[in-house]
Amino acid sequence: MKLVHWISTGGLVALAAATAYAQQAQSRQQVSPQARPTPRMTIPVNALLPATSALFDSYVAQDKMPGIVGAFGAGDGPTLFPSAGKISDAPNAPAAGPDSLWRVYSMSKPITGMSAMMLVEDGKLNLDDPVSKYIPAFKDMKVATSPDTSLATRPATRPITIRNLLTHTAGLGYTIVTKGPLLKEYERLGILPLSVSAAMEEKMRPVRPKSLEEFVNRVATLPLIADPGTKWSYSIGLDVMGRVIEVASGMSFERFVQTRLFDPLKMKSSFWQVPRSEIGRLATNYAFVGDTRTPLDPAANSVFAQKPSFPYGGAGLVMSARDYDRFLHMIQDGGTLDGVRVMKPETIALATSNLLPAGVVFGGIGGGTGGTQGSNMGFGAGGSVVLADTPNGPGKGTYAWGGAAGTIAWVDPAKHSRGNVMVNYFPADRIPLRQQVVAALMQDAARLRR
Repeated sequence: MKLVHWISTGGLVALAAATAYAQQAQSRQQVSPQARPTPRMTIPVNALLPATSALFDSYVAQDKMPGIVGAFGAGDGPTLFPSAGKISDAPNAPAAGPDSLWRVYSMSKPITGMSAMMLVEDGKLNLDDPVSKYIPAFKDMKVATSPDTSLATRPATRPITIRNLLTHTAGLGYTIVTKGPLLKEYERLGILPLSVSAAMEEKMRPVRPKSLEEFVNRVATLPLIADPGTKWSYSIGLDVMGRVIEVASGMSFERFVQTRLFDPLKMKSSFWQVPRSEIGRLATNYAFVGDTRTPLDPAANSVFAQKPSFPYGGAGLVMSARDYDRFLHMIQDGGTLDGVRVMKPETIALATSNLLPAGVVFGGIGGGTGGTQGSNMGFGAGGSVVLADTPNGPGKGTYAWGGAAGTIAWVDPAKHSRGNVMVNYFPADRIPLRQQVVAALMQDAARLRR
């Protein structure tokens, strides 16, 4: 399926005009700018983004999903949160909203990527450091000579680096894309950094490693699918990066993310394990077989209410649209949000630049895994990156990714805009959210220009 770029110029105009309109209304109500609090929405979202709101309503009215929420922002005006429906099919389920909780799966990867870049900024990591400097088990890696059909190997021609982990060029596999005997080895060793349901977790947990350290040491025993730095292949690189962060920082991965990112940005609805007190906000995840929607991971007994074997930096987070917006807003503003700096502008610029090794290209990945497709794209710290300004398209440095349960996110630092959409169902590409949301934003832009 051909995917449209994440957001168009028309969509950006819609966001900018809508937020400006909201700010003008607010300024009429508050005389003193010095006394003005953080901008809040004073105009109904459906009046500012009628086409986008109508699209969301139609998804629910046509029973394509129980509920949906978006978070769209431009500059430092109030974030717009169009939403429709509920967080599950249950009759008494709460309405979907900015603070509902959703499994973001691979949208955890940008969180891990930016966490690693903080350590680059601190001087504790270097992009071209060998991973074996932090995890000795990776010192002498082997490469499968025919990874889809055999476990025969040869020595790797170069070491895996931090850059390779961040950009999926380490030669590591992934159970969602690896095939043949190598896939069976991943499964035998419990290299399954993905939680789907309580029932599936009961079967997988006995073979899983019990810690990130054990996880990466097992990974290091497996052959690579290609020499490091020679090929882009979707992988468990960001999960391995979680352990590198532990070693380089001297604290647990989850503590590092909490203290260096979530707490400073006041991201209070981001969890590796959803507390029982917050389960009422958690959406149910569904599986579609044809047009039949079946609960796969009901909130009441969700696998995400259990303590994970270890924090999965590539797929382990549950978050709200509001929290993910705060993360993207920080990137949009060069590492600062609400006066709190968590990263330098130069670090953000580096993280959202093309970090691929020389000669390696990113050709995109199917929407079913939460990825993106399109020309003019490279890869940064855990997410795709647009390489140059695009007419009627995203600006240079637009950084984006998605999740296996349908979530999507992007931030365009050059145009100071951002967005994310939260849903929870498999397969992710059942509904072309990317194209349809962009088209709706363009309709709203045309109305606001009139």
